Amino acid sequence: MIRLLASNAILVALAVTALGAILTPLAIHRGRRDWLMLSYAAVYTNFVLVTVATLALVWGLVSHDFSISYVAQVGSRATPTFYTVISLWGALEGSIVFWAWVLGMYAAAVVWFNRKREGNLVPYAAMTLLVVALFFHILLLGPANPFQPVFPVPFDGPGPNPLLQNHILMGVHPPLLYLGYVGMTVPFAFAMGAMFSGEVASDDWARITRRWTLVAWAFLTAAIIAGMWWSYEVLGWGGYWAWDPVENASFIPWLTATAYLHSVIVQERRGMLKLWNLNLMVGTFVLTILGTFLTRSGIISSVHAFTQGTIGYYFLGFIALVLLVTLVMVAGNSDKLGSDGRLDAPLSRETVFLLQNMLFTVFMFTVLIGTLFPLVAEAARGVKVSVGTPFFNRMSIPIMVALLFLMGVGPALPWRKGAGPELKGKLIPGVIVGVLVGVAALVAGARNAYSVLAFVFAGFALGVNVEEFVRGANARVKAHGEGWLTALMRLISGNRRRYGGYVSHIGVVLVAFGVAASSTFKSEQEATLKPGESLTVSGHTVRFKSAWMREEKQRQVVGATMEVMDGNRVVGTIEPRMNYYPTSAQPVPTPQARSLLTGDMYMNLMAFRQDGSNVTVKLIWEPLVPWIWFGGYVVCLGAIIAMWPTRERTAVRVESAAPSAPRLSEGQA
Repeated sequence: MIRLLASNAILVALAVTALGAILTPLAIHRGRRDWLMLSYAAVYTNFVLVTVATLALVWGLVSHDFSISYVAQVGSRATPTFYTVISLWGALEGSIVFWAWVLGMYAAAVVWFNRKREGNLVPYAAMTLLVVALFFHILLLGPANPFQPVFPVPFDGPGPNPLLQNHILMGVHPPLLYLGYVGMTVPFAFAMGAMFSGEVASDDWARITRRWTLVAWAFLTAAIIAGMWWSYEVLGWGGYWAWDPVENASFIPWLTATAYLHSVIVQERRGMLKLWNLNLMVGTFVLTILGTFLTRSGIISSVHAFTQGTIGYYFLGFIALVLLVTLVMVAGNSDKLGSDGRLDAPLSRETVFLLQNMLFTVFMFTVLIGTLFPLVAEAARGVKVSVGTPFFNRMSIPIMVALLFLMGVGPALPWRKGAGPELKGKLIPGVIVGVLVGVAALVAGARNAYSVLAFVFAGFALGVNVEEFVRGANARVKAHGEGWLTALMRLISGNRRRYGGYVSHIGVVLVAFGVAASSTFKSEQEATLKPGESLTVSGHTVRFKSAWMREEKQRQVVGATMEVMDGNRVVGTIEPRMNYYPTSAQPVPTPQARSLLTGDMYMNLMAFRQDGSNVTVKLIWEPLVPWIWFGGYVVCLGAIIAMWPTRERTAVRVESAAPSAPRLSEGQA
C-alpha cells in the first residue's frame, strides 16, 4: 500500500510538472494570464505530491516495510529510530527523493512569495523549476526508483552504511547540503526567467535573485562546515579537509556563488557585470548538477560516493541540455547585457570586486581541474592518475592568501572615485593588527612564507572589518547621542546588507586563523599505554585509566577512558572508541576531542588488548580548530543579517564620473 501510494504520487507529479512547464509559455504567448494560475497550481501540487512520496518512504523505513526496495537496501530492525529516519538520504534512491522534495519546497516558496509580481519573470522562473523537477521525477521512475517491489520479502535488512550511523551529524550535514545545493536552482531559474521574459536588461531580477542566493549560500556554507566537523569527528585521521572529490564538489559551486554575491553588488550599484553575473548563476547551477553526478554515478571512489546504476548518463545528458539551452539564450540576449557603467578609478571598491571575482574563478577552475583530471586521464589513456592534497594546497593557498588581503582592502575603499586621504585612517588598524599577529606567528615558530602571510592578512582583514563597525557606531554616537551598543545595533539594522557582509568577513577570518594555526602548529604522538601511564603532546597530558566494552542495539563498542591531567589533578576525561557493526568487517574508529579556546586535544583509539592490559592511542594537539566551527557559523550569521527582511528600498546606483551615452527605449527606436 505504501509503495503504491508513493509510486503513484511521483507518477502524477511527473505529469503535473510536465503540464505546468508546457502551459506557461502557451499562457504567455496567448495572453492568458488566468492560465498562469494553473501553472502556479502545478508548482504547489508537485510539492504536495512529492511530500506524500517522501513521507511514505519515511513511514516505510520506520515501519520496516521490507517489501519496498529502498527499505530492504538500508533498513534494519536493529538501527535506532533516529538513524532509521535519516537513512532517507543515506543511499542513492532516497537521496533523490529528498532532493526532489527540497526542490518542490523551494519552487512553492518562490511562487508564493512572488505571486503578485507583474511581468513574465516569475512565470518563466516557475517553468524552469518545473522542468528541473521533471528531470528528477524521471530519475525516480527510472534508474533511481526507491519503490520497486521486493519478493520474497526479507525479514530484516543490512541497515545504513556504518559510517552513516556513527555520528549525529549524519542528521545535520546532508540536509544542509541539499538545502544549499538545491537552493542554487532558484537563482538559475530567475536567470533563465529573465532571459525568456526579456527582462534581463533590468536589475530587478538580480535583486530578487540575490536574496535567494544568500539563502542557498548560507545553507551550503553551513553544510561545508558541518561536513568538515563530521569528517573530523568520525574518520579518525585528525583532519577536516582532504580535497576529497565530493568535498570539492560542494566547494566548487560555493566559490562561484560567493563570486556572484560580490559581483551582483557591482551590477546594482554601477550597472556593470550583467553578463558575468548571468554566467555565474548558470555556472553555479551546472556545478551543483555536476557535483551530484560525481557523487551518484559511481565514477569516483570516495567515502561520500554512491556507486550504483546508469544514473550518471542521465546527469550528463541533463548537463549537456542545460548548457546548450543557456548558451542559446545568452547569445539571444547578448544585446541586452551591455554595461551601463564603467570602471572610473583603478583604486576603488569596484576594482577589488573585480579582482575577487577573478581569484574566485581561478580558484574554482583549479579545484575543478584537479578533481576531474584523473577521470579525463583514465577515460583518454586508460591509466589511473591521482591528484592529491599537495597539488591542491600548492595551487590554492596563494589564492586564499590573496583573497584574505582583498577582504581587508575592499571595505576601506570608496565606490567609483579613487582612494582619498581617509583611506590611510581606515587601513591603519588593520595594518597594526596584521603586524602583531604576524609577529606572534613568527615567535610561535611559523616559518613557511604562506603561513605567515595568512596570519598577517587575516589579522589585517579582521582589523579593517572591525574598524568599519567601530567607525560607524562612533559616528552615530556623535550624531544622535546614542549609547554605543544602541548605536551599533541601529547601524547594523540600518544597512543590514553591508554590515552582514562584514560579519561574514569576520567569520571567514576566524576560519582562516583556525586553518592556518592547525596546519602550522599541529603536533601528534602515538603510544601504547598501560593503566596509569601517561602521554604528553605540546604540554597537554592524558593518562590511561581503563579500557571497556559495551553492547548496543546495533553495534558493539570498545573504548578507553583517558584522564586529562593538569599537573597531578584530573580535569576531565576523553573516551575514544571503536564501533563494530555486523555488516562491516572493519571497526569504525570514533575519536573524541576535548575542545579548549586555544585548540583541541584530539585522541584516537588505534588498538587494544582484549584483556584491557594496554591500548595504543594517538594524541593530537590541534591549535585553534574550534575557531573553524565557530567562524563558519559567524559567516552564516552574517548571511542571515544580510538577507533579513527590511523595508524595501530602491538601490541607489553610483553613476560614472563621465555621463554615458543616452540609450533609446523600444518606443524611441
